[in-house]
Amino acid sequence: MRASSFKTIFVLPLSKTSITLNSYCLHARSFKSQPTFSSTHYRNLKLDDSRLLNLLSNYRLREARILLDEMPQRSRHGQVVHLTSLLTKYSRNGFINEAKALFEIMPDRNVVSYNAMLSGFVQCGRLDEASRLFEVMPERNVVSWTSMLCGLAEARRICEARKLFDEMPERNVVSWNSMLVGLIRSGDLEEARWIFNAMPIKNVVSWNTMISGYAENCRMEEACVLFEEMDYRNVVTWTTMIAGYCRAGKVDEGYCLFCRMPERNIVSWTAMIGGFTWNGFYEEALLLFLEMKETNEIKPNRETFISVAYACSGIAFPFLGKQLHARLIINGWEYDDFDGRLSKSLIHMYSVLGIMDSASYIFNKNSNNCVQSCNSVINGYIRIGQLEEAEYLFNTVPIRDKISWTSMIDGYFSFGQVSIACFLFSNMPEKDAVAWTTMISGYVHNELFTEAINSFLVMRAEGISPLSSTYSILLGAAGATANLDQGRQFHCMLMKTQDEFDLILENSLISMYAKCGVIHDANGIFSNMVFRDTISWNSMIMGFSHHGLAVEALKIFEAMLESGTHPNSVTFLATLSACNHAGLIDKGLELFNSMRDVYAIQPGLEHHISMVNLLGRGGKVKEAEGFVLNLPFEPDQAIWGALLGVCRFSESGTEIAKRAAKELLKLDPLNAPAHVVLCNIYAAEGHYITEQMLRKDMGLKGVRKVPGCSWIQLNGRVHVFMSGDKPHPQAAEIISLLFRVDERRM
Repeated sequence: MRASSFKTIFVLPLSKTSITLNSYCLHARSFKSQPTFSSTHYRNLKLDDSRLLNLLSNYRLREARILLDEMPQRSRHGQVVHLTSLLTKYSRNGFINEAKALFEIMPDRNVVSYNAMLSGFVQCGRLDEASRLFEVMPERNVVSWTSMLCGLAEARRICEARKLFDEMPERNVVSWNSMLVGLIRSGDLEEARWIFNAMPIKNVVSWNTMISGYAENCRMEEACVLFEEMDYRNVVTWTTMIAGYCRAGKVDEGYCLFCRMPERNIVSWTAMIGGFTWNGFYEEALLLFLEMKETNEIKPNRETFISVAYACSGIAFPFLGKQLHARLIINGWEYDDFDGRLSKSLIHMYSVLGIMDSASYIFNKNSNNCVQSCNSVINGYIRIGQLEEAEYLFNTVPIRDKISWTSMIDGYFSFGQVSIACFLFSNMPEKDAVAWTTMISGYVHNELFTEAINSFLVMRAEGISPLSSTYSILLGAAGATANLDQGRQFHCMLMKTQDEFDLILENSLISMYAKCGVIHDANGIFSNMVFRDTISWNSMIMGFSHHGLAVEALKIFEAMLESGTHPNSVTFLATLSACNHAGLIDKGLELFNSMRDVYAIQPGLEHHISMVNLLGRGGKVKEAEGFVLNLPFEPDQAIWGALLGVCRFSESGTEIAKRAAKELLKLDPLNAPAHVVLCNIYAAEGHYITEQMLRKDMGLKGVRKVPGCSWIQLNGRVHVFMSGDKPHPQAAEIISLLFRVDERRM
């Protein structure tokens, strides 16, 4: 893998794989609520200590105090040390109430006892009790102040923490680090940097904390400066930087740093695998996972498997996904899913891959499913065409969010059930820009362009700001209907509401203007683009091609190659189309042959049809038939239809047309153009009886040729003309408009 070859596709937060500030906090906040008493907690306690815990758990404090007095005689200091140690054990194992009771009945206490109880309260998040104890402590040391400071910082009570920090009579490096962590968690990086600079002594935790603060906020330049200044870096430092680069979308820099690491642990590997995954580099993530396995030194953990599951779904590799799940079951990881994230990743993976039996099984088996998992299953059912299953799940789940509603609306539109989609949208409790865009897209998908425009107007009237994709969809609809006025209006709205256009919008504008016949405006937008992708180049080549400007289209193609952009199958379809319009047979053959030989692109059906048209329109109908007969696959009705269509460009094409029409009718007996062509051929040859029989056969089969149509927009109305129509009442005005359009093009 080469880092230079990576490109950022999209960025998602690396909250599951990155090194967070929790790693640097003085106290762990992992204790659950007060647990149920069980004898299993006594294994590491002596008999008297176990009896004591039993009495304290049942609030038999008088008996507990008697037991203390009956314990083997120790010195006064020895008893304090023993009971303080016991108090610490209780609080660390979550028995904070028992620890509090023991603290209250202790005959003697010292500052260590107070600190142990204070730390217990802080660890369990009982800050009010911690504050009261802190106020009544007969003696405080730096541990007391630091413990209280860490609790306030952890609870985001940053003002109280800062006040306490300023009042501290003595500070150590842990105190400074605790204040640093609190400020970073509250989002005050500037004040945190001031504290960092003021620290009299910094350790590696201090540096890592500050670097992590910058990295988690995507301020990688500042993080990099600190990274380079460090005298000693540990694995946490390197991993923090890698996760930060990946979070900021700079995956190539993160990978370069990963390759330079002097040592790696499972967190490092997982951070890089997750970085690839969340940025869309699924293949790289899986390859890195396999590389990690080959070391035989690092064993994957739950976070690793979560990232790999998402990578499997992204690369659409079902066999690898099933192998991953099997390994989870074998290793018992399936039962180590306390927060449900592992199940969530598997549900997402199977839903994306369309393996809905497995996705549904995991979903139904887990009682702690989140709304994201529900949405994954709904989308999975819609993706494989099982709309009823998606509808049932949507109606039965207790929690639905905007994504749930939007997914179902999009699903109904996809299946042409427009009225149900509209009903669901009208009942949606809260509509955002994505939901409105889905409605507009659904209308466009079902060719209800007027309804799409009306939805857009209502969306704006309700104060919802359109997304870039909203405008892109509407520009596409304007281009599809050649509605230039509407397209210009959307363009003007964009210029008023957005300072800069993104790549998708610029590509949409090029396509819209080209389809509406204003190729110069399309070229103007293309020429002013700072960055172009393959779609930009293809749109411009196709635009010139459709306007018969073959020379300009080929020039754009050459410029595309010079820019280093690799052409794809659409590029060659556009260039072949340009050669077709201009009759550049030799150039077309050269491009067609270079697809496979130079660019390793397999020609598709459209490319072969384009070549048939190119040869036929150039008068080489025999060569076109030879091309069809020598295809590496069996010609279908589209190929024979294309050959039939070009036979009229040659005087000697009659026999070829007969053969093509007969082959076409074998594949499609109800094909109207093939019947019409044969009828015309028989009539031209004087075979009127055969012609009449064929036309009678057409009538019996119900074969009718669909008449062609044209349309033009005038004064906001679209006027449609079909072959055989009577003269339009505004024919003179329309013809006048057409002549003016032609004059402008001249």
